[in-house]
Amino acid sequence: MTAAFLLVGAVPAAASPPPSPETLCRITDKRIDELSGLVSDGEHWYAINDGGSKVQVFVLDRKCQVQKVLTDPTDPYDVEDLARSSDGTLWLADTGDNRAKRDTVALLALKPGGGVTTHRLTYPDGAHDTEALLLDQSGTPFLVTKDILGNAKVYKPATTLASPGPTALQQVGSLRIHGTDTPGGPVGSFGSVLVTGGATSADGKVIALRTYTDAYVYAAPDGDIAAALQREPVRIPLPNENQGEAIAFEPDGTLLSAGEGSGQPMRAVKNATSLVTPTETAAQPPSSASPAPGGDSSGVPVLPAAGIAVAAVLGGWFLLSRKRRR
Repeated sequence: MTAAFLLVGAVPAAASPPPSPETLCRITDKRIDELSGLVSDGEHWYAINDGGSKVQVFVLDRKCQVQKVLTDPTDPYDVEDLARSSDGTLWLADTGDNRAKRDTVALLALKPGGGVTTHRLTYPDGAHDTEALLLDQSGTPFLVTKDILGNAKVYKPATTLASPGPTALQQVGSLRIHGTDTPGGPVGSFGSVLVTGGATSADGKVIALRTYTDAYVYAAPDGDIAAALQREPVRIPLPNENQGEAIAFEPDGTLLSAGEGSGQPMRAVKNATSLVTPTETAAQPPSSASPAPGGDSSGVPVLPAAGIAVAAVLGGWFLLSRKRRR
């Protein structure tokens, strides 16, 4: 393992309330109806739909208007997130697996000059549904799983990416996402524990994960993503997004968010990277995120509460799976 495992509870808020997201424009192009991944180069926004039968990256201006579409005939299974490396390569995370039946997942690298390179990947512990991709400054990809109980796992390639592969993944961490009361999402409050996207700041020193309802911003002062996910994040509510899956950083530190559906807004939280600093987000000892034996701080016994939670999330997961094509 390249990083020690630490189960961290992602629920903390900033010392003062973070700014609310502001609407910049609305994405009205009907071709972008399942927005799932987003990146920014400071001049344009690059967006992808969930799924699809070929690679398509929509290039938008600052008014949410499509300027061009980057395409390749490669047929992905279920693209869920998008990242951009320092050389301008766009990395599509073909990692969706709602039914946990895929033998391999893939990263698709779309070079600035065109052409896609496929890198197939295998998990060490069976199939996972994954919707969040993070790239560090060296270009190493990290995948963060979408777990119906909020127990997300973090993976990275065990060796240099091969094409077509497969390259084995290794687990380098895990984190716990707790439910919130932020409204939004397609499946009610249980959607607040499902990781649906990820982003890395331009300098690699801040990373973000999002759920259907909230964003979590982590300090990565040394660029180490696995270590950053062991720190306490700052939670930024992203209320009332129908199915919020896209998240990205602008080069100036603004956090962008958007969701699936026609006419949905592109929203921004200015200076989001300034909400975390190394001193505010020092790594916490394992005991700080572990429930006391036999119960939790709410006074509800663990086993009965767990039964209630399982019933609730399984019902919600069934509804969500029916909303998705694959």
